[in-house]
Amino acid sequence: MQVLLGIDIGTSGCKALLIGADGAVIAADTASYPLSQPHPGWAEQDPDLWIQGARRAVAGVMAAAPGVEILCIGLTGQMHGLVALDAGHRVLRPAILWNDQRTGAECAAVTEAAGGLPGLLAATNNRMLPGYTGGKILWMRTREPELFARMTLALNPKDYLRLRLTGEVASEVSDASGTGLFDVRARTWATGLIETLGIDPAILPPAPESKEITGRVSRAGAQLFGLPEGIPVAGGGGDSVIQTIGSGVIAPGELQTTIGTAGILAAALDAPQDNPDGRLQGFCNVAADKWHCMGVSLNAGGAMGWYRDTFGPGIPFDTLTAEAAASPAGARGLLFLPYLNGERCPHPDPAARGAFVGLTARHGRGDITRAVMEGVVHAFADMHALMLPMGIEGRIIKASGGGAKSPLWRQIQADVFGCDVVTTEGAAEGAAFGAALVAGLAVGVWADAVAAAATCRDLTRERPDPATAPAHARATAIHRGLYPVLSGAFAALGDPLLDH
Repeated sequence: MQVLLGIDIGTSGCKALLIGADGAVIAADTASYPLSQPHPGWAEQDPDLWIQGARRAVAGVMAAAPGVEILCIGLTGQMHGLVALDAGHRVLRPAILWNDQRTGAECAAVTEAAGGLPGLLAATNNRMLPGYTGGKILWMRTREPELFARMTLALNPKDYLRLRLTGEVASEVSDASGTGLFDVRARTWATGLIETLGIDPAILPPAPESKEITGRVSRAGAQLFGLPEGIPVAGGGGDSVIQTIGSGVIAPGELQTTIGTAGILAAALDAPQDNPDGRLQGFCNVAADKWHCMGVSLNAGGAMGWYRDTFGPGIPFDTLTAEAAASPAGARGLLFLPYLNGERCPHPDPAARGAFVGLTARHGRGDITRAVMEGVVHAFADMHALMLPMGIEGRIIKASGGGAKSPLWRQIQADVFGCDVVTTEGAAEGAAFGAALVAGLAVGVWADAVAAAATCRDLTRERPDPATAPAHARATAIHRGLYPVLSGAFAALGDPLLDH
């Protein structure tokens, strides 16, 4: 049997996935690994953990499907991370991850050097956010000059896996977009900005289109991962981008939500759109003729995990959501701001804090749980309000991530947005499924991205309940007004991530 292999270097683990030419999942396996937070606001990982995780996950799927022929491998992973390598491709320090918040000063310096926010948006169509790779490179230059002097290559996580798998240095356009150093409109590195910042462009890898073959499994890679030598490896894509095709989102009017640790609202675009204040993220799509617009909240499933661990340790998630389902839409007038680790979109503010607003003695645990779940969806609605002027409608939502397993969370999305919410085959497998689809595009299994996305068949569908519309509309409007009112208090309280 001929198959496609997708490998996802996630934040908490590596997932490997085999699919057939019809898009059916044949085998999947995940290997977990830890996250290091050596200082408040820092998030790091040893890249060797990814390699060991990938070895275990690949071994798992190959054992589950003996005798298959792998046509191509697609790679994906957490975006924005910095893997700093020396001339011998040795790792210089733990990778600095997407959710690390240490680079506020460096991001401000990038913006100033670019001529202010208008100049930066002209160069890249994106702000330089604290999570992005570009600020991390400057942070190393300032804070770790001896290591920086030895750095000859800056890779994103999945591209370090590519290096170990093939021996080749490469990225692709979607992950490169998330460095903050990429001209998204022209689909090439923003060389002028890079040189203005005093960064040697040679430390950045080539960034071809996502479906291009970027190498083949080397002899060393074959021995390390237990795979046949010579299998082609496609460019792949950053996880937040590649999950759109993995959910079947490719046409105008389709939205994708992802409730993982973070929350993502995304859409595919037929042309690049200006990003007037940079509050959204505009990246290159894994389809060469499309672009990608998304908003990323740093706190979604992670906020729910925090809530359960703090206030309901040991209580099954299904028990909490059953209690929440008994609470009416609007959680009896209780709102939750999910900004527990700062925020990125719609409010790029590392000092933002979470809050319950409207809490009274009559609220029970079910109301509070529902408020947390609704708060995550209100954040999605805030992002969509920024997208509407760009012509990005929401005729249907395709839900993914761990939160999509909850019928109540899907129903809340349907009710708040007033459209159907579906889950699709493969989307539950996360970014690894999208990576496998891109691998298929690379070797001609599907003619184009539209054909590949069509393999994503619907599994579940929630329809909006008109009776809840007034309560949700009222709650959404109040929620949207809370951050402007509270942001001054957040600033006065100090940065919750960096205070010692």
